[in-house]
Amino acid sequence: MALEIAKKQPSVIINADSAQVYSDLTILSARPTEDEMQGIEHRLFGYIDGSEACSAARWAHDAKTAIADAHARDLLPILVGGTGLYVRVLLEGIAPIPEIDPAIRQAIRKLETLEAYRALQISDPVSAERLNPADITRIQRALEVVRSTGQPLDQWQKHKIGGIGDRIRLNPLVLLPPREWLYQCCDLRFGQMIACGATEEVERLLARHLPANLPVMRAIGVAEIAEWLAGDISREVAVERAQIATRQYAKRQYTWFRNQSPAHWPRIEQSLNDDNRSLIEILLRP
Repeated sequence: MALEIAKKQPSVIINADSAQVYSDLTILSARPTEDEMQGIEHRLFGYIDGSEACSAARWAHDAKTAIADAHARDLLPILVGGTGLYVRVLLEGIAPIPEIDPAIRQAIRKLETLEAYRALQISDPVSAERLNPADITRIQRALEVVRSTGQPLDQWQKHKIGGIGDRIRLNPLVLLPPREWLYQCCDLRFGQMIACGATEEVERLLARHLPANLPVMRAIGVAEIAEWLAGDISREVAVERAQIATRQYAKRQYTWFRNQSPAHWPRIEQSLNDDNRSLIEILLRP
């Protein structure tokens, strides 16, 4: 759809997917190939090495730069991607949280998931209630903020800075296709990834001996294929587990965009096909 828009109006397609930023995840992130880009300029795709962890703040900074560059060249910036947090930080800004005390961060990173969650329930019950008890990354972040700054995360988030939502004209569109169709696509998608070289992609990642807690190592399919390569599970089990994880992730994204996107953002609840003219008209409306 972004390509169709770009063919009607000179544009730059900007990635807003947290997995597609990594150069190591070409196949498992479904990053568009050079052929699929069809000669249209693309930005923020595969531009970060897997040894780094891209944050929403870093991406938002890079996206603002890409958007300003597009405007300076009289091009339409088209953001494409399903990482809602990235888009929210870009539009609304980010809380000005001070640097975390390294000693506090180190101590928190040593805690087991349940131990960290129980500590958060005591120090910041609002964040604990909002977070999944198994989401160790966000639990650690909330806990280190309250312990290092003395204020819970939600207090910091009430005073965001740096957003561009009030300085641009935005034509948003949230795609919420039928769930059964979506889940069938998820299953088909991972099978295609295996056929296109996802196994070799994971082999290259494993050869780098990167820390297991890096985002690139937590991408859907990496752990499942790694277990298969190690001989711990069969190929069929690896594929099945990755397909389940993909569907679960799609479900979370679906729920997030349906409930967290502003109420006035158009929502399209239909499967996509080759004729998206009505959707294009929504996006290009004055």
